[in-house]
Amino acid sequence: MTHRITLRARALTAVAAAGMLVPVVAGAAPASAATAPQVSCTSGKAGLAAKLQRDITAALATRSGTVAVGLRDRTTNTTCTLRATTAYDSASVVKVTVLATLLWDAKKTNRLLTSRETTLATAMITKSDNAATTSLWNQLGVTKVKGFLTAAGMTRTVPGSGGYWGLTRINVTDEQRLLSLITARNTVLSDNARAYILKLMGNVVTSQRWGTPAGAPSVVSKHVKNGWLQRATRGWRVHSVGTFQGAGHDYTITVLTDGNSTMNYGVSTIQAVSKVIHRDLVPAASATSAYKPTTTPSEAFISVPQG
Repeated sequence: MTHRITLRARALTAVAAAGMLVPVVAGAAPASAATAPQVSCTSGKAGLAAKLQRDITAALATRSGTVAVGLRDRTTNTTCTLRATTAYDSASVVKVTVLATLLWDAKKTNRLLTSRETTLATAMITKSDNAATTSLWNQLGVTKVKGFLTAAGMTRTVPGSGGYWGLTRINVTDEQRLLSLITARNTVLSDNARAYILKLMGNVVTSQRWGTPAGAPSVVSKHVKNGWLQRATRGWRVHSVGTFQGAGHDYTITVLTDGNSTMNYGVSTIQAVSKVIHRDLVPAASATSAYKPTTTPSEAFISVPQG
């Protein structure tokens, strides 16, 4: 049986009825909260949806900015979403899409990556190297990127124009779709391609291991790609996508944010959400500590139009 729960962001109580948790809203939500999207969770495990919804909501209660969240755990048939289709500037999160496009295109012609492509792909994912990304983006061209997006079912993702790959418009639904393709057999990406993407995402440099891995159980494998970008409007965009396998679970997390006053503020928001997700899914496991980015991240800021 799948349990679904969508609750207000304010105080909640729950009563037991027929073995299920029935949400009861305590008091009226303020006007601002009444129109804001609410965290929605479903689960095949009784009680888990309510717990995740409550804890994610609490983690975001004091955070400013606009936050979107996606969670899927195959093992318990659990999903959580918040602002699932809201569009954000991708910053470097799009680099996973660039690599997937490269591998998808190579599969169509039944070829291996060249040594040059392998070098660029490694730098792009593990170091978030912008020059390497630009080289691969230009090699592929927007037409091929769009071709991959169509094949992947990422229907709401819009590639950045004018060579500005960091301004690709992304959303939680499509990012979770991409992570699903990377972590399970499918006809879009070969098993070798999926393993290669996970290998690189599992070997990012230490200063870029923040975000969705924060609070992850030490017994699970962690694969992450982050993105950060400051613009004159809507402040810092700070995002993190990650996949996690182990301890009887197989799950993916996407957290997208903008309107952050600083990069570190966005990182803290992402890690607050990630910690409660990991804790709720694998409560008995010891957790890894939260990562902190360096004050001068090794990724150069993406060249974008002013404003």
